[in-house]
Amino acid sequence: MASRLEQVGRSGLNATLAWSEAALLAEAARADAMATPGPLHGVPLAVKDNIVTTEQPTTCGSRILEGYRSPYNATVIERLRAAGAMVACKSNLDEFAMGSSTEHSAYGRVQHPLDPERVPGGSSGGSAALVAAGVVPAGLGSETGGSVRQPASFCGIVGVKPTYGRVSRYGLVAFGSSLDCVSVFGRTVADAASVLTVMAGLDSRDATTVDRPALGPVTAPASLQGMTIGLPSEYFPADLDPGVKAGCDTAIARMRDLGARVVKVSLPHSGLAVPTYYVIAPAEAAANLARYDGARYGPRFEQDRASRADRGGDLRALYRTTRGKGFGPEVRRRILVGTYVLSAGYYDAYYGRAQAARARIGSDFTRAFGSGIDLLFTPTTPTPAFKAGEKTGDPVAMYLADIFVCPASLAGLPAMSIPVGRTEGLPVGGQLIAAPFEEAKMLATAALLERQLEPEAEVR
Repeated sequence: MASRLEQVGRSGLNATLAWSEAALLAEAARADAMATPGPLHGVPLAVKDNIVTTEQPTTCGSRILEGYRSPYNATVIERLRAAGAMVACKSNLDEFAMGSSTEHSAYGRVQHPLDPERVPGGSSGGSAALVAAGVVPAGLGSETGGSVRQPASFCGIVGVKPTYGRVSRYGLVAFGSSLDCVSVFGRTVADAASVLTVMAGLDSRDATTVDRPALGPVTAPASLQGMTIGLPSEYFPADLDPGVKAGCDTAIARMRDLGARVVKVSLPHSGLAVPTYYVIAPAEAAANLARYDGARYGPRFEQDRASRADRGGDLRALYRTTRGKGFGPEVRRRILVGTYVLSAGYYDAYYGRAQAARARIGSDFTRAFGSGIDLLFTPTTPTPAFKAGEKTGDPVAMYLADIFVCPASLAGLPAMSIPVGRTEGLPVGGQLIAAPFEEAKMLATAALLERQLEPEAEVR
């Protein structure tokens, strides 16, 4: 494992932020000392660096948390270690999980594992790249608006977002509290499902968790006979990338061959998802990131002498200096947007209307599942992985990379991406979306579909 991490480090992927051979050996010794080996005994995991751990720093990819060590472990880390899993490394990410390409990390961009000129997606690009490169069989990311499904699609692996409330957020550094979900990458559906099963469950330290029956082992059904798969017309526009369309068409044909009834449906408010998300998420981020002031977390960036003389060295100036130097441009952009939409005179015009749009997006899904649809199938992304730097100068173009993954996040639904093919050597992902807490149905269907698509979708 250490040699694989070293190899990836030398390759220039820049996917890891913290790891050491000594820490890995200690993790292995701890797992081996367990009286009863757990279901994930000895399984190494990449952990996105916005999930707190006591042994490694948690930087969130930001200078404002450089060197910060948490005094406690996240609930998901406690549960995974109790099951015998090992934290192999902390992985790189867009700063505070704000991005769709992992180009916004203060510690440099992550490269796509198949093409160094392209991005691995984001914000969980470090974990995605490590899983796709074969360094670890599974990894943890976080989803706020598609940050696991989108990089899973770009990298040709499996990415699973659970229902909001299925997995504890305790120890996940907050971005958008009504959206954030700890989520999972895997080389296979079974790998991802085994990690999700261990993490899921009620947690007294997170009031948003829900007490639901535990997820069991995923067993692929013999067929999809009796299932109805919905194809939302809004997710298959005329300008969809031809390679993405071809991969999805192949998956749809396989589902029909397996006995599923495939029907067209409409989710008419899906077009509101991106603007809705980019009002709600920055608003919540502006509130959550107010705690980073140089007084309690990470480094304190002092004013220079001239500034202290001009401003009197007051506390507000300390906050301005620390945040100005500690936060990167994308984080500052979103804080400014969030502060604006929450300000007096604009709250109802922006935030209030965005919440109303969010409710309509959720109602679309409720009607679809209420009409007898078992699962929805869509492309995960409108294009394969794009080139580094291609969208950094146009934030709106970058945000639109999440156009097919934002709606399920806003509705709090379980959703996942699986490889469905290649276009010009780059992976293509297809997305399954389920009703709330129907992860078992979604994962079982994906496991069967994965088997049928393996020749077209295999990533080497």
